[in-house]
Amino acid sequence: MDLRFITPSLRSLDLAGTEVLVAPLCKGERPPRGVTGLLDWRLSGRISRLIQQGFATGELGEVLLLPGRPKLAFDKMVLFGIGAPEAFSELVFRATVHRILNTLEGLKARSAVVELPGRHFQAIPPERAADILLEMVGSSPHHDVWTLLEPPDAQRAISQHMIQERRRLRQDR
Repeated sequence: MDLRFITPSLRSLDLAGTEVLVAPLCKGERPPRGVTGLLDWRLSGRISRLIQQGFATGELGEVLLLPGRPKLAFDKMVLFGIGAPEAFSELVFRATVHRILNTLEGLKARSAVVELPGRHFQAIPPERAADILLEMVGSSPHHDVWTLLEPPDAQRAISQHMIQERRRLRQDR
């Protein structure tokens, strides 16, 4: 899997041009924040209305597939419930990433723009999130490129961490 980065902004999303966008949805977070909040704003509050109607809850394990076009540069967006922010843990991160991987495989989407669960409220360090993601993907042929939505400082931290990990692996051989 190849990891790329863009900043979490509407302009970056407009230029990303992938088939699928993945974002977390927190239980009780009103209005939605992070990339989900940006999507909600672009969609004139559609996600907020789904929450208000009880159709979307943000419960751990929830998966919500929504059309992206014509207001977004994506055919599909998939929201993944991650539960309440105060209950977020590495176990929740792993369970949600597992669900994301399976869902994208089911959609036959080999590339996606993704905001990793818990990252928009700093519940998991960017380096740890990337390590777990790459560990879980392994050598799966189903995932070619993920573009992670991260602020510039997290992009640098993940990139530097990956370089150090490659060096460490080479030295261990």
